Amino acid sequence: MTLAQLMAIMPFAGQRAALFLAPLNATMAEFGINTPLRQAAFLAQVGHESGQLRYVRELASGAAYEGRADLGNVIAGDGVRFKGRGLLQVTGRANYAACGVALRLDLLARPELLEQTLHACRSAGWFWQSRGLNALADAGDQERVTRRVNGGLNGLADRLALYQKARKVLA
Repeated sequence: MTLAQLMAIMPFAGQRAALFLAPLNATMAEFGINTPLRQAAFLAQVGHESGQLRYVRELASGAAYEGRADLGNVIAGDGVRFKGRGLLQVTGRANYAACGVALRLDLLARPELLEQTLHACRSAGWFWQSRGLNALADAGDQERVTRRVNGGLNGLADRLALYQKARKVLA
């Protein structure tokens, strides 16, 4: 993907597009996001979850995740400590632990590492691959992709608009 293509897909990224271009391309190569369908689906989800590359940390405090055993948040303060970070908003102690093992980062000790550009990208690639999202992208099933990324269909219209834009740009 070129800088012009990334900016056409995510115009609100502005100057951040140049910062994220190489790490996004490397991440897509590393995690098998290597066809136009896969890339369009990945970039649509990344674009929505990150506000078009503007946010690598969830805006909410994370208090809503406190005590969520399904996320592995079993220690007081885990909700805030392990709130969404990275381009696909890795959330919860359990996900940070698994992501950290995969990326060889001590994310339990330093969760803020997912706010660094390279780690924000790679964590998104790890999440994508670990949830089997290439298969859903190959099938063109954006609703199921969205459910696996978000847990529901929040922001589906925006995700679909980004997907359609990416499909045209990457064709």
